Amino acid sequence: MQDFVARPEHGIVWISGASSGIGRALALKLAGEGYKVAVTARDHEKLVELQTEAGPLSGSIVVLDGDVTNAEDMEHVLASIEYEHGAMALAIFNAGVYLPVRAEELRRDDFERSFAVNLNGVVNCLVPAVRHMKAKGQGQIAIVSSVTGYGGLPTSAAYGATKAALINMAESLKFDLDKMGIRIQLINPGFVDTPATRKNEFPMPSLVSADEAAHQISAGLKSQAFEITFPKRFTLMMKLLRLLPYGLYFRLVNRFTGWDERSPTKRHRPVMTHPAE
Repeated sequence: MQDFVARPEHGIVWISGASSGIGRALALKLAGEGYKVAVTARDHEKLVELQTEAGPLSGSIVVLDGDVTNAEDMEHVLASIEYEHGAMALAIFNAGVYLPVRAEELRRDDFERSFAVNLNGVVNCLVPAVRHMKAKGQGQIAIVSSVTGYGGLPTSAAYGATKAALINMAESLKFDLDKMGIRIQLINPGFVDTPATRKNEFPMPSLVSADEAAHQISAGLKSQAFEITFPKRFTLMMKLLRLLPYGLYFRLVNRFTGWDERSPTKRHRPVMTHPAE
């Protein structure tokens, strides 16, 4: 028996963190395929621009403002979907923030903000979404993590920790959600050209555009795969790299990123908003 695959006729799609990057490109992609897409982010103006851009498409975009770090906001978003638009068939939890962390200038705030958005933000969306889908007897959920969650990388102490947690969360929930008729998928992109990745201080191999990422995710959502990951050769390399002994793993990551040639320096970092939104 095949798992549930959301189609436009099944109900609305909800995408968090949709004002820029992967979320924005995916919202346009799905609206172009005929889906009605509810988009959430903190930046209302960018969401309205997105809605306008989707005007000529066969589907549509509905703006529902909200901050994923606020559980009450996410409850209100779900209530709006239920009362104004009917059943929610697919939820894609994408909102995230990347705050580079370097050991010579550790800041508690970088970790707290990363956990609040990337991890707790998913939980705040997940709880009402599962409750809604449980009542309907079916649904599809996709959580956007990252190959950074496979293993530690330079500057990713906070970001990578949240993504590793999301991978474990999705794997763990699958056992119960399968029995409830709710399909869960894990999205692990490689490097995607977004406001977040432009902050990286090392080379990003196999970098893909946000539009290409949206294409890959859209295809994966219609497949029977648990994990949607791309580009395949790069993400496979990252998985294999993690299987190596630690001594070899650290040596290779240092070499590939050029991190072993960098000396510790203290540099000012500007305050960043949620780049995935």
